Amino acid sequence: QVQLVESGGGLVQPGGSLRLSCAAPRSIFRIYTMNWYRQAPGKQRELVAGISSDGSTNYADSVKGRFTISRTNTVYLQMNSLKPEDTAVYYCNAWTNSHNIWGQGTQVTVSS
Repeated sequence: QVQLVESGGGLVQPGGSLRLSCAAPRSIFRIYTMNWYRQAPGKQRELVAGISSDGSTNYADSVKGRFTISRTNTVYLQMNSLKPEDTAVYYCNAWTNSHNIWGQGTQVTVSS
C-alpha cells in the first residue's frame, strides 16, 4: 500500500512563501500522476496543481504564476505570493485510472 506523507504547512503572512513536501516511493512517479489538492472550510476539495508521469504540469487558474509543482525523490509545491484565500488543508494525491491515494493533509494558513 503506497503511503503519502505531507509536510511543510504552517502560518504565513500575505505575500509570503511556503514549500509543501509529499514523501512517496519514487517508483510510483513513473506510473502515477501526482497532484496537490486543497480544501478550505465549507468548500469542496479542489485541484491546485498536478504533474504527470511524463513530467507535464497543470495548475488551477487561481494559482498560475504563483505556485510551482515539481518532483525529485519528493513531490513539492512551492507557493509564493500567498493570499488569505489560499488558506486551506492541502492534500497530496497519487492517481491512476485504477488507484486514487491520499495523504493526511497539511494546514496552510495565510493571515496577518
